[in-house]
Amino acid sequence: MQPVKDAVVYVVDDDVGVRDALAWLLRSRHLTSEVFDSARALQQALLRAPTSQACCLLLDVRMPDMSGLELFDWLVQRGLHQSMPVIFLTGHADVPTAVDAVKRGALDFCEKPFSDNALVDRVEQALAQSQACLAARLGRDQLRERLAELTERERAVMRCVAEGLPNKLIADQLDISVRTVEVHRARVFEKMAVKSAVELVNVLRNQ
Repeated sequence: MQPVKDAVVYVVDDDVGVRDALAWLLRSRHLTSEVFDSARALQQALLRAPTSQACCLLLDVRMPDMSGLELFDWLVQRGLHQSMPVIFLTGHADVPTAVDAVKRGALDFCEKPFSDNALVDRVEQALAQSQACLAARLGRDQLRERLAELTERERAVMRCVAEGLPNKLIADQLDISVRTVEVHRARVFEKMAVKSAVELVNVLRNQ
């Protein structure tokens, strides 16, 4: 798997030994990490400066003040667990809890003591998932911006083109000339950055 560039792994554990060990492990595999000694600390950091880069979260289940599960629920409520996949770090007693979290959207869990190779493999998969999620979100944002640039008439022509109607039928349906349809069609293709009706349909499916 190709490494994800400019990605970060957030490590949240109240055990300094675990934090240091994970930071060293990630650094040895050329992965950038940021460590936090509590779930609340990461929560506050995200509130101050929401991340826009590919990332994932290695999260301990049991911590004082705010548990890993409480932080996970907070991320889910804000839809952040998709662009920031969560891998729980758990002791044997917490496995059922971690399994339940996976059912609710966490990416996975690793039981302590965990295999370094298996954990790093899962982290790399999580970063790839995060990158894909961010790319899809960017694509949707760009699509909304392009749609906002269309005039009402261009939108009407676009809908007809997407339905597969030829220019003559579009002209009859909208009570305009075929030449006007051709002009609007060309403008739609330009604004939507497509070259064909098939490409336009594929783009609109991603709304």
